[in-house]
Amino acid sequence: MDERVLRLAVPNKGRLRDSTARLLREAGLIFEQTERALSVRVRNVALDLLFVRTEDVVELVADETADLGITGLDVTYEADRSLEVLLPLGYGRCELTLAAPADHDYEKPEDFAGLTIATSHPTLTKAFFADRGIEVTVVQLRGSVEVAPKLGVADAIVDLVSTGSTLMVNGLKPVMPILSSEAILLANKPAMELRAKEISRVATALNSVVAGRSKRYLLLNAPKSFLDSIIAIIPGLESPTVIPLAEEGVVAVHSVVSADDVWGLLPDLKEAGGRDILVLPIGQLVP
Repeated sequence: MDERVLRLAVPNKGRLRDSTARLLREAGLIFEQTERALSVRVRNVALDLLFVRTEDVVELVADETADLGITGLDVTYEADRSLEVLLPLGYGRCELTLAAPADHDYEKPEDFAGLTIATSHPTLTKAFFADRGIEVTVVQLRGSVEVAPKLGVADAIVDLVSTGSTLMVNGLKPVMPILSSEAILLANKPAMELRAKEISRVATALNSVVAGRSKRYLLLNAPKSFLDSIIAIIPGLESPTVIPLAEEGVVAVHSVVSADDVWGLLPDLKEAGGRDILVLPIGQLVP
């Protein structure tokens, strides 16, 4: 069995860099990151971090230089390598989108037959049109894909879209999404077979942060006579924990709830008799 320290390749720049470093630190990893460092040893875990370009993460994992990697789902599918996607990480969300000049009436994939499409994702773009039996010419560009129609390089584009503002600035409109993407944790198959326990520990730690970010810890006090009404309101992971307080006839209710539900929950809980309501962030949660 390979005795070297587990290696995790992560982005050293770009839109995923800071969010990835934050995730690793919130998962409990202690490390120093500098602009020039290509790799660092995590102080408190037998793990090396390899800092590389987002596009290179897939290749390093595929050729087994790294055991694990964090990159975008779009980059992974574009590389078309045989890798295991272990975990969506909940950040870096965007959509690989087919877009066209706003003054054209392109509304469906068939409208692009015979046209030239510029993209930094040629593999996914070709597959999208090939699956529909539509012939197009795909031109690969490394950057500034959105200006291709203005420059006469292409009739339309396929590019990553987060808010759509860049498309609007360049006179483009989204036609349809091709792929929903976000940051993911991936691994190569040999590592999964030889180092399954180590990889599982890393995945569990990262997933605990991802799960915790979507939840809130809810605490409140209430008269015991109102308990049934309050419990009926709380959509927790399981039945809330109810603790009798020193004050006669009053209980404390503890529960984990979805962060998305908090806005609507608070006024309902107050109206149902809840008081001293606290909502706390959850650092890590293992469901």
